[in-house]
Amino acid sequence: MGGPRPLFSRGFLSLLGTQFLGAANDNVLKQVLVFMVATGIWSGSLAEGGLGDGGQSLPALCLTIPFILFSGLAGQLADRFSKRSVMVAVKIAEVPIALLALVGLLAQNLWITLAAMLLLAIQSALFGPSKYGVVPEIVGEERLSQANGLLNMLTNIAVIIGSLLAGPLSTAYDPDPATGAEPILWAPGAALLAVALAGLLSVLAMPPLKAANPSLKLKFDLVGTYLQSFRDMSSTLLSVAIAWAGFYLVGMMSLLILPEYEKILAIGYTKTSLLIGLLGVSIAVSSVAAGFLSGRGIRPQLIPFGASGMAACFVLLGTLQPTVANVAALVALAGLSAGFYIIPLQALLQKLSPGGERGRFLGTANAMSFTASSLGAGLYWLLSGPLQIAPNRVFLACAGLAIAGTVVGTLKLRQLLAARAAAALTAESAD
Repeated sequence: MGGPRPLFSRGFLSLLGTQFLGAANDNVLKQVLVFMVATGIWSGSLAEGGLGDGGQSLPALCLTIPFILFSGLAGQLADRFSKRSVMVAVKIAEVPIALLALVGLLAQNLWITLAAMLLLAIQSALFGPSKYGVVPEIVGEERLSQANGLLNMLTNIAVIIGSLLAGPLSTAYDPDPATGAEPILWAPGAALLAVALAGLLSVLAMPPLKAANPSLKLKFDLVGTYLQSFRDMSSTLLSVAIAWAGFYLVGMMSLLILPEYEKILAIGYTKTSLLIGLLGVSIAVSSVAAGFLSGRGIRPQLIPFGASGMAACFVLLGTLQPTVANVAALVALAGLSAGFYIIPLQALLQKLSPGGERGRFLGTANAMSFTASSLGAGLYWLLSGPLQIAPNRVFLACAGLAIAGTVVGTLKLRQLLAARAAAALTAESAD
């Protein structure tokens, strides 16, 4: 078998570039829509062409529901065909979707733009299992933590750049009337199209890969596919998938709260996008730190450390009188905690999934995580809309969920470490 594979191979560099550009595109369109629905041209009631209070949860749902519906099929495609072929196909599809978004934004039509976001989410859902499943094929199991740390770092840098672009693009699209500036309606759509074309060029650089399970018969039974995966997953793998999904639940709520600071702190779109960018920077830093601290292994001990750090930051965000300084500091600390939580979980998902079924299991885990995201969007709408809870106070709900997850996760972690220690003793006795 030889020694460990090089980390920065042509295939891994292609994956990094493709994921970076795809995440940037997702985030630009989502954030522009969230800004426009929260405080911009589509901020009024349905009768006024908007979505009303808490309406930014609808774009979030458009970005999550397709992952629930299509991740099972996407996982099967990732096993049945070459993961490279699947990724190339979905990146080709991104180009006309970006064109549709351009049309919707030019026409200032909320529903066409939401349709483009929905299609972009379907495309991303079909991309996900191949993206995560290809990592062990490219870098090998010994490099999983490092590779996932870099992949998450680049993803969050893409979120930063997407967020930084979304602020000025939103300002250009819907300028403050007091400035006298003319709207530049083509700006966000043109950015989406340019990034989609760059992503297609990036994925074409990936070398050919063999299909993991070419004899697999595709099944289109949504519920049955997931139920079968739940039955086939080990209890440890299922616990890891649930913990991963929990992060997406509180993460979605947090991302929906942050745009509200445009009104809470009266700081404008661009400065609000800097807050979201700060979150991305801190997650990027902690992701790569967690990956390289893990060396050529996986360190589950980092998971409760990250979870408890996030919980503490959410409590403070929900209780302190918000200022630019304390919100920025706590957002950064929450992001620094997040990387230590998600990188070991991501690596465990890949390692514990058998090669021939890795796509199916990762697709199921993706569906679970985006189901949790949808629940987070729905919970945010309930709390901030009908219940009229101040957006920053919603962080207390995030804190409660994070605390519960920390307690349960710590108990499961002890079981996992005990099982690993027992397996090591058994191996020594056999030797």
